[in-house]
Amino acid sequence: MLGLGAAGVAVGAGLQSQVNRALAPIGGIIPAAGGFRYYSVVGDVPPRGERDYRLTVGGLAERPRTFTLADLRALPQTRLTRDFQCVTGWRVEDVAWAGVALPDLLDAVGVADGATAVRFRSFDGEYTESLTLSQARRRDVLVATEMLGKPVTHDHGGPVRLYVAPMYGYKSLKWLGGIELTRRVVPGYWERRGYDVDAWVGRSNGRSDEAT
Repeated sequence: MLGLGAAGVAVGAGLQSQVNRALAPIGGIIPAAGGFRYYSVVGDVPPRGERDYRLTVGGLAERPRTFTLADLRALPQTRLTRDFQCVTGWRVEDVAWAGVALPDLLDAVGVADGATAVRFRSFDGEYTESLTLSQARRRDVLVATEMLGKPVTHDHGGPVRLYVAPMYGYKSLKWLGGIELTRRVVPGYWERRGYDVDAWVGRSNGRSDEAT
């Protein structure tokens, strides 16, 4: 499983088999439906609903805050349609997303001096991811509350998930529960197992295509 990175597209079938074997003892894979495959590294994740969902944003934030779903919906909303590309080779085209652009959420809490990266934690208690601050400031990185024209379902990582449009799917953390501004990039769950920290899909345009 080491060194998957962008090579996943070329050898997707083989990598999918490896991922299946790696995940099976610690959670497994829900079979594909609607073009998506559903992954969890911890098995069953208890759902959270309107009343019990909270997103904490802290670390090197000037105004740390906890957001409810209503709070997130009250912030400026961004909509975009982009493909979802898994590192193991499968892709779902033209997925409609909506939510808070991560730059707008960061502006709401303020970025303190010394912050150069953003770390994300899943409320599954295990999965983490990170972006550099410049990556997190892209307009095509969403704290997504809607997907495919409706609220993000639990299997898709709802009620709130991360969507990083220009990167492979493992960067788009499901069941988003915490965001932390940090002094450096902290490798996430799969990076600690050999995946690339920078997971651009098509490096020729991954650094320049901005959503509006």
